[in-house]
Amino acid sequence: MTSIVSTPIAYDYPQQNAAGGTCTAQAWAKTPPQLHGTEKAAVIARIKQLLIEKDAALVAHYYVDGDIQDLAMETSGYVADSLEMARFGKNHSAKNLIVAGVRFMGESAKILSPEKRVFMPDLEASCSLDLGCDAADFAAFRALHPDRTVVVYANTSAAVKAQADWMVTSSCALAIIHQIKVEGKKILWAPDRHLGRYIQEQTGADMLLWNGACIVHDEFKAVELEMLMAAHPNAMVLVHPESPQAVVDLADVVGSTSAMIKAVVEGSATEYIVATDNGILHRMRQLAPNKVLIEAPTAGDSATCKSCAHCPWMAMNGLQGILNCLENASGEIFIKEDVRIKALGCIERMLDFTQNHPDLLAKAQHGFVKNIGVA
Repeated sequence: MTSIVSTPIAYDYPQQNAAGGTCTAQAWAKTPPQLHGTEKAAVIARIKQLLIEKDAALVAHYYVDGDIQDLAMETSGYVADSLEMARFGKNHSAKNLIVAGVRFMGESAKILSPEKRVFMPDLEASCSLDLGCDAADFAAFRALHPDRTVVVYANTSAAVKAQADWMVTSSCALAIIHQIKVEGKKILWAPDRHLGRYIQEQTGADMLLWNGACIVHDEFKAVELEMLMAAHPNAMVLVHPESPQAVVDLADVVGSTSAMIKAVVEGSATEYIVATDNGILHRMRQLAPNKVLIEAPTAGDSATCKSCAHCPWMAMNGLQGILNCLENASGEIFIKEDVRIKALGCIERMLDFTQNHPDLLAKAQHGFVKNIGVA
């Protein structure tokens, strides 16, 4: 009988592959030009008009351009993290959804609302975590560990979610993983290794981790952060758990985008060092105009840009792209029905849990103790 030898799979996303279709250079090349003056005003006015005429709602992530966030708020849309974006899109009565973010967010909206048409300003706006977790490779990985409960981060494709028992966002991951651990189950986690490690550390769960990373959060540097902290000794340090462990270990608050905003709004400090995508600073400044916000460093003093934490795929979202969605029905999300149905279960399970256990989520978001916060 011939023995079968398992071949290791290279799970990590090749971030430096400048010739590949997933390189960040291609995303930056598609960043739309900024509109100004009367041209911008005209585009915004037209979008507002069409949102009403087309019975559409604009849902935006905290990381997209501030003009888009403002437009969503001004038109009774929504600006939120991925958990609340998914919930809002599902519950809103609009027949059409415009999702300003990255592709997995649009796919999640379509999975939850198949009766609605879901559009994105640019369908090529992806995510390094999504791109680094190929569905076929993940299936092979999962097949090697059939005894484990499969939990995937929201930053994955519909095809990967279709293979999962649970989907989680950074707002609810700690509470859900803790619950699975209490049930005595072992976990297979994908794709972010930093977030997985943090959750494993906080919960003590038995977790097997996929080896992926967010190209934005992975770039934060602990040594440079320590230097910045020394220059601002009274600043509170806010870190997203997708960041490397050495950076997370320096945090006063480790949390999701929503948790970080909450910390700035409710915190007593006057200065905050923020280690996540700098798109979040727009909303923070609106909600806490008297607080000083400092971007955490992604490089050393000799670098051309020392604090450059912005997702190139989030930057692909522009006002003109939103207008194209409304005028030309461009950027529509389509998902095969069999994949959608399979992926629906893990998302609904998360939404049901967060709705039925608000006390667990609220408990995770209060009492910001050093190195412990909502994930």
